[in-house]
Amino acid sequence: MFNKILITGGAGFIGSNFARYYKKKYINTEIVVLDKLTYAGNLDNISDLIDVRFKFVQGDIADQPFIDNLFALENFDCVVNFAAETHVDRSIIDPHIFVLTNIIGTHNLLLAAKNNKVKRYHQISTDEVYGDLGEASTHFFTEDTPLDPTMPYAASKASSDMLVQSYFNTYNMPVTISRCSNNYGPYQFPEKLVPYFFRLAANDKPLPVYGDGMNIRDWLYVEDHCIAIDLILNSNKYGEVYNIGGHNEKTNLEITRIMLKFMGKDEGLITYVEDRKAHDRRYAIDPSKIKNDLGWEPTIKFEDGIKITFEWYEQNRTWWEKLIANANII
Repeated sequence: MFNKILITGGAGFIGSNFARYYKKKYINTEIVVLDKLTYAGNLDNISDLIDVRFKFVQGDIADQPFIDNLFALENFDCVVNFAAETHVDRSIIDPHIFVLTNIIGTHNLLLAAKNNKVKRYHQISTDEVYGDLGEASTHFFTEDTPLDPTMPYAASKASSDMLVQSYFNTYNMPVTISRCSNNYGPYQFPEKLVPYFFRLAANDKPLPVYGDGMNIRDWLYVEDHCIAIDLILNSNKYGEVYNIGGHNEKTNLEITRIMLKFMGKDEGLITYVEDRKAHDRRYAIDPSKIKNDLGWEPTIKFEDGIKITFEWYEQNRTWWEKLIANANII
């Protein structure tokens, strides 16, 4: 257990879920959430958590003087870096901010962690750094798969992973990296596939499926991801990379049909649109290493997780309606 943990990007989707999980489980740990509160960061995600041992700080990890001062002031012994620009389409339109946040921001955190002798630094990454598996159903990403990103977002995350690994190799820093598959669950920003299609279907609007809809992704309920990160932080493994996957591969079209069936909507709402640039065909993770090393396995089946997720969105309409209005999402 740590005395004080910094969760960067902790007002975003996965970061806020991890903050909730961590505060509930570790009642004696002080938690500081750092978030820039860009379009995807939302203080409403964590405002009910703020108290004497849970603090929120607004700031940018790409601002080195700010980060240096924060570390000197707070004396963290653990850092979990969720902070990142993550939206693929946005990275194609404007890749510059992805370089600033995902690469320079990560290095600022690493340098501050090294200088302040932080006991554990964990980097949240993505399966997209591995590139495209193609359509071969027998192949999976392992931790030894060469990095081969195909779009600016993935390239920036691969670069940050290499920086993290270099700090282990060069300075023997206690770092770890986890690469997860597609997450879904409460508090996910409304432009992402599951909440976006939920909102469209709820209003009987067409659901735009890229290309032929046969792009395959591995889906993981967000709380399962949080449990995996916790196990990594509590291990004595340093310099390791862990793939976190749900063993739950589905095409985008399958996901869309499952959602429509669950909501009692007609498949006539499906509409096919021009495919995205550099749209990788298939991602699929082999999580054997984290199972063998740390005993982790996903516990939530997609059909159960989507029910929990949809019920949460239905019960929290004001949450996502406010976000849509503020971000001018169609």
